[in-house]
Amino acid sequence: MIAAPQTQAFNPPRRILMGPGPSDIYPEVLAAQSRPTVGHLDPLFIGMMDELKALIQYAFQTQNQMTIAVSAPGSAGMETCFVNLVEPGEKVIVCRNGVFGERMRQNVERIGATAVIVDTPWGEPVNVDDVKQALEAHPDAKFLAFVHAETSTGAVSDAKTLCALAKEHGCLSIVDAVTSLGGVELLVDEWGIDAIYSGSQKCLSCVPGLSPVSFSEAAVAKLKARKTPVQSWFLDQSLVMGYWSGNGKRSYHHTAPVNALYALHESLRKLADEGLENAWQRHQQMHQLLKAGLEKLGIKFVVAEASRLPQLNAVYIPDGVDDAAVRNRLLNEYNLEIGAGLGDLAGKAWRIGLMGYGARRENVALCLRALEEVLS
Repeated sequence: MIAAPQTQAFNPPRRILMGPGPSDIYPEVLAAQSRPTVGHLDPLFIGMMDELKALIQYAFQTQNQMTIAVSAPGSAGMETCFVNLVEPGEKVIVCRNGVFGERMRQNVERIGATAVIVDTPWGEPVNVDDVKQALEAHPDAKFLAFVHAETSTGAVSDAKTLCALAKEHGCLSIVDAVTSLGGVELLVDEWGIDAIYSGSQKCLSCVPGLSPVSFSEAAVAKLKARKTPVQSWFLDQSLVMGYWSGNGKRSYHHTAPVNALYALHESLRKLADEGLENAWQRHQQMHQLLKAGLEKLGIKFVVAEASRLPQLNAVYIPDGVDDAAVRNRLLNEYNLEIGAGLGDLAGKAWRIGLMGYGARRENVALCLRALEEVLS
């Protein structure tokens, strides 16, 4: 017999999470997750799921019937969109201006499809003219895929214009909204987005591990017309539809993460109570406060102001400053977490998050004071 390991209950300190995610969680959301567990086919739970679906539709601003929460984080939401819609041999225009556009490319190629890459320099929004040229050069393309809010750089792209271009060229759009949902304007139906995914742990300030996803009628039709089986059994939405649909008896697919869905329901209730436009405005106001303080410290932003995400602030590390040493001091002395740079920005930038519950004045004040003290 192997002896049982000697352990103690894990009691983490209360950190202030101002990195690229997860974000600070609303106290009411943490409390919701601790409520009694019921069965995932319990009629009361099914009723809560119907409310949750309506709340996700509100957050996305869509009436898409195929709107659900995938029982896994945003990366699984990404894979859900690609494996359900893209078939081997098809062509996808993939916009790459950071880490997460590159992950889209990897999804496309793992499926056995062809990725046509439109590269834009890190820190800039996706170049609309380059996308137009790619669509014109590849009239056989079936999809246009891009990241609305690139978490690795803090740049926001023009989703409305890009989706209109996709429609003009007979393509379905696949959009990453992991960091944008709840933080900046996002209008799925008005902009004509066909497939979109997000994450629970960013501007929704919910526990990590869930991915809101929505498919348009055109995307659902593409899924139903597939000539090949969906690559992933777990993520096959043709099997999940019967669990999330509101018509009659729900069919079992997998054991839903019941308590995590309680938490998502509560976080989206908080968003609805505040109002989407008010939430977008709050994120912008807190960004302006942070921006003013950082500029006084001589810290410069990676992204030009016109394309800058308010909820994900990528800033250059001042010359001569030890990246890891500063972040470690912030964590150990102030219980404050900010993020390191990714990819091309590794060791060159910090990513300061102002997401959801974390986008409030006391957090901005703490971050600025702590940076000033540590850098001095």
